[in-house]
Amino acid sequence: MIVLHGISLPPGQFGGAEVEQLFCNSLDWDAHPYFGEIRGLEVSAHLLIRRNGDIIQFVPFGMRAWHAGASSFRGRSCCNDNSIGIEIEGDDETPYDDRQYEALVRVLPAILRAYPAVSAREIAGHCDIAPGRKSDPGPAFDWLRLYDGLAQTEGVT
Repeated sequence: MIVLHGISLPPGQFGGAEVEQLFCNSLDWDAHPYFGEIRGLEVSAHLLIRRNGDIIQFVPFGMRAWHAGASSFRGRSCCNDNSIGIEIEGDDETPYDDRQYEALVRVLPAILRAYPAVSAREIAGHCDIAPGRKSDPGPAFDWLRLYDGLAQTEGVT
């Protein structure tokens, strides 16, 4: 499966190096008061899609990334074991950027072609696999826009 997330560090702020630093275990925990609340958090994702549409890969797709936490999807628990995690720079309230949807519509079909056992029906939000615990990518994420973009991509089902 593919899990879509929303992330911003500090919360509601975009464009800094903090997300990459978090995923590379080099975040300065004392640089912002919020970081004290997440001090010691060790997480990763396969991809990050920045506000400008840039795509950064942190973990090879064939390796486990630690992005899902306690999770379940269609009767399977531990979603980290069988998923690709894509973090999208954003939050629950701020509309995602056009360039982020364009990047998703480029990268998702490539992943689906590389992993034919995964279909577009197995793209879920963090909110779907950890309901009550997580809300991302949040109400600001336009799922219909993503699905429409994928439908226009040849060979995506």
